[in-house]
Amino acid sequence: MVLAEGPVLVRVPATSANLGPGFDALGLALGLHDEIEVRVAGSGLSLEVSGESADDVGGAGERHLIVRAMRVAFDALGVAQPEGLALRCVNRIPHGRGLGSSAAAIVAGLLAARALAGASVAPGDVLPLASELEGHPDNVAPCLFGGLTIAWTVAAKVEAPWLSRLETAVAAGGPDTMAVPAIGPADSHNGGSSPRGITAARAVRLEPLPGVRPVVFVAPEPVSTKVARGLLPAAVPHGDAARNAGRAALLVAALTSSPGALLDATEDWLHQDYRAPAMPHSHELVTRLRAAGVPAVISGAGPSVLAFLAGNSARDEASWLDSIAAETGIEWRISPLAVERHGASVAPRVTSAR
Repeated sequence: MVLAEGPVLVRVPATSANLGPGFDALGLALGLHDEIEVRVAGSGLSLEVSGESADDVGGAGERHLIVRAMRVAFDALGVAQPEGLALRCVNRIPHGRGLGSSAAAIVAGLLAARALAGASVAPGDVLPLASELEGHPDNVAPCLFGGLTIAWTVAAKVEAPWLSRLETAVAAGGPDTMAVPAIGPADSHNGGSSPRGITAARAVRLEPLPGVRPVVFVAPEPVSTKVARGLLPAAVPHGDAARNAGRAALLVAALTSSPGALLDATEDWLHQDYRAPAMPHSHELVTRLRAAGVPAVISGAGPSVLAFLAGNSARDEASWLDSIAAETGIEWRISPLAVERHGASVAPRVTSAR
């Protein structure tokens, strides 16, 4: 493959994962987008970042998550790394708030690299590697497909040169650090043979009802996903797991056909209470909203909160939600958002003359 010079324009949505009981499986794409323009340059790396967390990630250089994802994608495609890259990033998705900023960056990098290489940018073709870079598929799936997604992983065999690049990218750390992917030594599913054990992501997309309206309460301070995951116990009571499974199934029905069940459907027993010490204000807001009859959950690993409104009740007015949020004693950025129904998009690339 020969790289086009570009530019390639990529638009990626924010996402909210878990949605309460759908831990590490359910995700929803939201109408808030980062935009990235990428072109092949003569040499070096030019990175221009504006918007959310620009001061934190603007000087990241090769450690920037989009750049690292692009490098892995080029290796996966068997394409020589370009001599230079120029990126312009407009960030609108808050970082470290549980709204999928790292998933959006990974998806943007993979799509940009594949578009420059003339490879498929179909969601199903991008999902497996995106999931490996993120460490789980619940945010990258809705980012790619749009709408409501159910994501899972299956065992697979992979022996590819890009694994070393992926491991290097993970170890590099830095802004919007990639999670440690599901890569390890040979295991039972490959019989102990030389290829590494690796998981392949799958996803199903569903169409949420038009009348279901997400509202995001963005927390003023971030919480590390690593910290939030570290609070989870190694095991949970069987009864809690059973209740959660039922609620997760109900939530799929509530979002696609029975919105009246949303309050019950968003109950969780697997992660939110365990994570409360890291985000007490978020836990309090969820509790207050639910007590007022509003289906509400921690968004992803937190600390932002996602609520669902349905119908045309006067109680849906923003002032009513403002008053509930004010009771927590901190300032929330409240954003009614549409469901992003189309997922990430890539503008047609410019054909290279090289």
